[in-house]
Amino acid sequence: MGFTIRQAQPEDCATIGRFIRLIAEYEKMSDEVVWDDATLYDQLFVERRAEVLLGEEDGQVVGFALYFHNFSTFVGRKGLYLEDLYVLQEKRGRGYGKAFFKRLAEIAVERRCGRMEWVCLNWNAPSIAFYQSLGAEGLTEWTTWRLSEDKIRQLAGL
Repeated sequence: MGFTIRQAQPEDCATIGRFIRLIAEYEKMSDEVVWDDATLYDQLFVERRAEVLLGEEDGQVVGFALYFHNFSTFVGRKGLYLEDLYVLQEKRGRGYGKAFFKRLAEIAVERRCGRMEWVCLNWNAPSIAFYQSLGAEGLTEWTTWRLSEDKIRQLAGL
């Protein structure tokens, strides 16, 4: 069978949750995972806020990619934003990450996206090297800013 990539289905929700927890652990951010199963299911398969690809090796899920569309006012088109990509540590180095990026690029072309973007933690040297090998460029002149839910509520006066 080898390695295949498929679109996740509602019955894959528990697997998606497991991979989200794995990437959070890898990124030393497990304490930031606050969703519950019902919310994850609702956002992915009812509201369709994001999509998920699952990578399988001989029928076993070994990686995932979660993505959604953003919009560039400069390009005037939607883009594909990769929120998370994770391959099990023991399965890395087999070309699965590159296969995920190839599939995401195909989706971006099919959907006429003007860009593909994602973020990477500055300490994650293996991922940075991988992204550079794909021809990606780090946008060092930009800083990501964030308002957490409590700060959003505070700003809204609630």
